[in-house]
Amino acid sequence: MKKKYINYSYSLNICNLRREFVFNRMMRRQTLLVWAGMVAAGCAQGQAGNNAHMDFEKYEPVSTLKVPEHPLSRARYPFIDVHNHQWGMSSQDLSSLTKEMDQLHMQVMVNLSGGNGSSLKKMTDNIKAHAPKRFIVFANIDFKGIGSNGWTEKAVQQLEEDVKNGAGGLKIFKNLGLSVKDNTGKRVAIDDPRLDAIWDKCGALGIPVLIHAADPAPFWDAMDEHNERWLELATHPGRQRGADNPAPWEQIIEEQHRMFKKHPRTTYINAHFGWYANDLSKLSSLMEEIPNMYVEFGAIIAELGRQPKMARQFFEKYQDRILFGKDSWVPSEYATYFRVLETGDEYFPYHKKYHAFWRLYGMELPDGILKKIYYKNALRIIPGIDKSAFPE
Repeated sequence: MKKKYINYSYSLNICNLRREFVFNRMMRRQTLLVWAGMVAAGCAQGQAGNNAHMDFEKYEPVSTLKVPEHPLSRARYPFIDVHNHQWGMSSQDLSSLTKEMDQLHMQVMVNLSGGNGSSLKKMTDNIKAHAPKRFIVFANIDFKGIGSNGWTEKAVQQLEEDVKNGAGGLKIFKNLGLSVKDNTGKRVAIDDPRLDAIWDKCGALGIPVLIHAADPAPFWDAMDEHNERWLELATHPGRQRGADNPAPWEQIIEEQHRMFKKHPRTTYINAHFGWYANDLSKLSSLMEEIPNMYVEFGAIIAELGRQPKMARQFFEKYQDRILFGKDSWVPSEYATYFRVLETGDEYFPYHKKYHAFWRLYGMELPDGILKKIYYKNALRIIPGIDKSAFPE
């Protein structure tokens, strides 16, 4: 008679699998019950008005801090905005624009988007006919074809014509150094020698050059949790660069500084504080190295407002070389600028959260410095502005 052999190991494994199956079913059931309870609790919270999930821009808690507040909608003195953009000024009705300017106490707007040739002349003609004391137009360079025979001479000739037609300065956009290429497809550096005659001509004509070079340095950094501009890059992905896109940030900025130093008889207005508003010690050293360089604070007032002590020291030291600039034309946003410059207010918000998620503090500048920032410095270096509309 044959013996039957039982595989006890196999039997035990079957039993264990059955127990595990029953246990898993129980755990899944319990998990479902817990999850259902959490959903119900969440719904109850939502019905009570609590939102447990929101994006960063939506989160705007009401501060419980009680401090003096002095919100402003109008500047203390008439001012000159040296950094503005009006694209349709050749045909637009200027009366509505001047009314908005009056509400802000803006006496003169500098339109940096003047173009050149006939388009610029249409702008200056419209201004002369309807608001001759309220606007200054800066010309722009058409870099197309740079490197071809006679390009530099034609550009200089066009600039001379534009100044005769009423241009009060030259504006260089950030495309120089970023996207401008010559006739061989090579990136044109800001200090390219083929541009030297243009800068020299500006000095000879007595007009300033307002130049925007590159963008904030974090646009070139890794987009991670350490990047202070992460929110801006996440909401505006087209602004992100890269280590060599199209060149390192430091290289582009240094090209600009070399150009300033190479043409000491030309007055330069470095837009956006030259992207060194977050490092005023570095900017101070540059101000010492480059005496023909002025700065304006378009779009970087949030950097100054988060370091009011350091910023005030900088304004006190370089009060003769700082100009008022805003950049985009959104009248309601000027209130932030007035408040940072004029008041001693604490812990107030900036108007664009993706630019600055921090709170601002006022510098409370004295009247003497305010007058220089608002109008005196601009009157000294920008020709064609009627001085009679400003106090001594």
